[in-house]
Amino acid sequence: MADLKLFEDLIALAQTGSFVRAAELRHVTHPAFGRRIRALEEWAGVPLVDRQRTPVTLTPEGEELLKTASQVVERVGHARHRIRSGSSAGNAVVRIATGRSLARTLVSDWIGRLRHKTPRVLGKDTQVDISTGRMQDMARLLEHGRVDLLCGYEHPALSVELTPGSYRYMTLATDKLVPVCQTDSRGRPRHALEEGGTPAPLISYAGGLAMARIAGDRLDTFPYALTPFVCCDSPDGVHGLALKGLGVAWLPWSMVAGDCRRGVLAVLGGRAEEISFEVRLYRPRMQLSDLAEAVWEATQRGQ
Repeated sequence: MADLKLFEDLIALAQTGSFVRAAELRHVTHPAFGRRIRALEEWAGVPLVDRQRTPVTLTPEGEELLKTASQVVERVGHARHRIRSGSSAGNAVVRIATGRSLARTLVSDWIGRLRHKTPRVLGKDTQVDISTGRMQDMARLLEHGRVDLLCGYEHPALSVELTPGSYRYMTLATDKLVPVCQTDSRGRPRHALEEGGTPAPLISYAGGLAMARIAGDRLDTFPYALTPFVCCDSPDGVHGLALKGLGVAWLPWSMVAGDCRRGVLAVLGGRAEEISFEVRLYRPRMQLSDLAEAVWEATQRGQ
């Protein structure tokens, strides 16, 4: 019988199309990951991977095994989750995966509503466990049954990679990236978006972040003079840099609306400079714990 981790390796390789990227997701070295895929092929008795193609693809036998592997990993993960939830000192637990900035903004507001509004879904005998990180990694937690729900961004340039047909979603909110900068003592923007004018220092996102992929090439299409100044791997960090007056940043409106109303930050440009996106809540199609189902249903009714 193949080790469960080898099935998880095959899933990661199918999702990424790259031995290097899949090894990173599985937190092993590239050579070690390659040996594990070879071990799975030896167990199966046939080649599972076409290594001559870029990106790497599975053979027909690999695709067939992938279907079973995905089902096995998903079922084992959810069984483990239900067992752990049932033994949590008598408290019902709902596990949520999301991004760090979403945890601080939309997700915290959402949990507050479930806790305080009638009917109260999150009572005194319930517990919420939140995991944060990159969306790719959080999606893996959902795939492996380690969380019940995934809250993440959705945009044509950024799609959560989940096994097709195995998950449902609802749109929790729509948001937009807006260009902002610090205001001076008179409440005027310290920087401006001008065609052919003085270049404004740009505070940007590191490439692995969802915000970097959402902004993507859109920033290159704007006709304004922007000089890259600071690149940060945290939206909260980008927010802090903008508050310090270090440049122009495209930040989620949900994050900066209060700052703009107080006059601490100013929005530059108009609708043409905004980049819209969604925030979605994902769940497996299979039955979840009673508490997770109640959270989903209450959220759906609230939409």
